Amino acid sequence: MFVTTKEMLLDAQAGHYAVGAFNIENLEFVMAVIRAAEERRSPVILQTTPGTIKYASLDYLSAMCRVAAEAASVPVALHLDHGDSFDRSVQAMRAGYTSVMIDGSHVPFEDNVALTASVTKVAAPLDIPVEAELGKVGGKEDDGPAVEGENPYTDPDQAEEFVARTRCTSLAVGVGTAHGVYKGTPHIEQGVLRDIRGRLDIPLVLHGTSGVPDDQVAEAIANGICKVNYATELRQAFTRGFMGYMSENPANFDPKKPSKPGMDAIAEVVSSHMDNLGSSHKA
Repeated sequence: MFVTTKEMLLDAQAGHYAVGAFNIENLEFVMAVIRAAEERRSPVILQTTPGTIKYASLDYLSAMCRVAAEAASVPVALHLDHGDSFDRSVQAMRAGYTSVMIDGSHVPFEDNVALTASVTKVAAPLDIPVEAELGKVGGKEDDGPAVEGENPYTDPDQAEEFVARTRCTSLAVGVGTAHGVYKGTPHIEQGVLRDIRGRLDIPLVLHGTSGVPDDQVAEAIANGICKVNYATELRQAFTRGFMGYMSENPANFDPKKPSKPGMDAIAEVVSSHMDNLGSSHKA
């Protein structure tokens, strides 16, 4: 059941639902996300940021996720989230990642085109999907601070040109979300999203979704989103469960014991999102 995101996202696009992509940090995150996916009978994407990769390594993370996927009863993909260079993207492919993102959203348009195209040129013969980003999702991908202020939106005209020139297979768009912890209630610009969907026929991706109200996410899916990313919310859930156990059992020194309520908290969050995304019972 270890697959790429290609058919997974195309099926979601055709079925008018989205697949959840959940950032994993360690073994406990992997086990909890897979458990929720199996309980909900949902396809699932495990993904790691460069920060997590620097902490553990591509090979450790890939091996761990491959073992989990091969034992799972639902489709599982392993995705490089916010790949920060051509080299890291290629290294992820070599390590066994079944999908990669190259994030050139922080450089000028022409540089983003060149960087993304360099990755798709390598990935296409390997049949590995490539996600790109145009526009900018606010905040930081790893341990981001509280987020406030305006975020630039993806330009629909540029999006059409970008996809044609880079041949990316999915596109993360800037429509008002941000990474990290929100101050206040976030707002997705659904009109911008509809305009982008009107120009493109590839799966669209929503980043920075932790903390975004479910009804806004559901509307975004109706407007063309096929992959939805969650990271901060899982970290918060695990830490809350872990620390809650330790506050009640301060003499404990077995990390497995506080990890269990942490995993339960992650599984609960993931299951809820799968229901809202419409991916439950689609595996």
